[in-house]
Amino acid sequence: MEMSIIQMRIFANRLIKGRLMMLEKMKNFVRKKNICVLATVSGDKPYCSLMAYTTDAACEEIYMVTHRNTTKFNNLQKNPLVSLLIDSRETQPRSNAQALTIAGVFIPLIDKNKKQKIRDRMLASFPHMKDFIHHPESELIRIKINSFLILDGLTESQFISL
Repeated sequence: MEMSIIQMRIFANRLIKGRLMMLEKMKNFVRKKNICVLATVSGDKPYCSLMAYTTDAACEEIYMVTHRNTTKFNNLQKNPLVSLLIDSRETQPRSNAQALTIAGVFIPLIDKNKKQKIRDRMLASFPHMKDFIHHPESELIRIKINSFLILDGLTESQFISL
């Protein structure tokens, strides 16, 4: 049975609407949390770090802070590709837990005004990190999000590439 052009358009619109709804669900998940695992790599050695984060308004970028002399920052300088893991295990039964994997790329921040706005945003979310954020060796990390992969429970997953 062939679909008419109208049926194909309706089907395409439903797919687009479903994708947009899932993308917004993923972004809201990121916005509700503020701790992630950052995975970097140097050569063939992976490295994970527990990180506090915040996002831009559109949830297209994630911001963190570290010191310049850390393994993670050195890894980012050599290989800007990263993976982030954000999960809901502290608020959901393990069988219903959600885990969101973000693939992204580290993009250094140059603009001093933007850096200050991000520092202010980090301080608003994490006032206990004031000394760390203002330390002379501190460096902001900006991750441009390339894709989301969410796992709902043990078997249901959705992937969206931006």
